[in-house]
Amino acid sequence: MSEIPLPVEPGYNCELCPRLVAYRTDNRKLKPDWFNGPVPSFGKLNAQLLIVGLAPGLKGANMTGRPFTGDHAGNLLYGTLEKYNLSKGKYLADLNDGLTLVNCRITNAVKCVPPNNKPIAFETTQCRSFLKSEIKAMRNLRVILALGRISHDSTVSALGLKRSQWPFRHSLHHRLPTGLILVDSYHCSRYNTNTRRLTIQMFCEVFESLHNIFAD
Repeated sequence: MSEIPLPVEPGYNCELCPRLVAYRTDNRKLKPDWFNGPVPSFGKLNAQLLIVGLAPGLKGANMTGRPFTGDHAGNLLYGTLEKYNLSKGKYLADLNDGLTLVNCRITNAVKCVPPNNKPIAFETTQCRSFLKSEIKAMRNLRVILALGRISHDSTVSALGLKRSQWPFRHSLHHRLPTGLILVDSYHCSRYNTNTRRLTIQMFCEVFESLHNIFAD
């Protein structure tokens, strides 16, 4: 069996996206003790589940250096992972809390924090090569959970598929020609939960469906 290469990660001073570089530079001056760089993925490459978020939160992953760590979205995601036995240890919103993931890995469609938590199309395109590389490196991958439309679209494009044929819809399961299953969920952001676009029950139902996939 030929060896599968490790995924390509952006360097700490990645310069692919000028707007994100400028924002990162400002944040490093304002908060020099924060991570303030492209946030690496979390979890093992031999996992069967890949969770794709949007981008690091300013006071979450951008501060701590771990996806979904330190903000509201992380509280909901990691609490749900614990409920469905997809993590071990206690999530304390700290990079050194000892938390580990079980059969899953977390990444973002855009690796650097964007202004106002909103990446532009150019930035998702520039960052897509990292997502594509990561998917290719996960030899046991069966399911991708996309949190939000942008994450969904970037994943579909990373797989070389047409977005028009695989539209985003919350809780929808796409059985892709690649053999993977792409599952959609609204992003677990504070805005979505505060407006009840996404409730805790709805989010748990998505993970219940993942549990059923792996039980087959």
